[in-house]
Amino acid sequence: MAFSTSDGNGSSFGKSRFRGTATLSEINVVPFVDILLVLLVIFMLTAHVMEYGLEVEVPEVSRERHVADILPVVTVSKRGDVYLGDKSVNLNLLAKELQTRFPKAKDVYVRADSGLVWNVLAQVISELSEAKVKVRLVTRPTDAANRRR
Repeated sequence: MAFSTSDGNGSSFGKSRFRGTATLSEINVVPFVDILLVLLVIFMLTAHVMEYGLEVEVPEVSRERHVADILPVVTVSKRGDVYLGDKSVNLNLLAKELQTRFPKAKDVYVRADSGLVWNVLAQVISELSEAKVKVRLVTRPTDAANRRR
């Protein structure tokens, strides 16, 4: 594509030192396309690393310990029976049994049946609080589809 400074009749609009029609040079887009292609290749190569990160092989460990062996869990059934782990425990001896079986325990997880009478659960929490143990209640999250609006 050439640009001309003449009006088509041979006369020029401005005085130029060249006689005849003066043409302006075209815009050269080849270097622009070359730069864009190089940038595209660089982006394509680095996008893979940014998306997935570095590959690292982490060591595998076996999980042979049970959660009940590590964390003290007190379970209260619907009838009011109290269990420490999987063994039945008298409510009045719960704190003593907890300190014997889990001497370093600072937290206790309490699982109670939803149909349990509140009085029994309050007694369990009171007994554990007197033993200077932090009580954490175990709950189950409700499903978003089952929620009432």
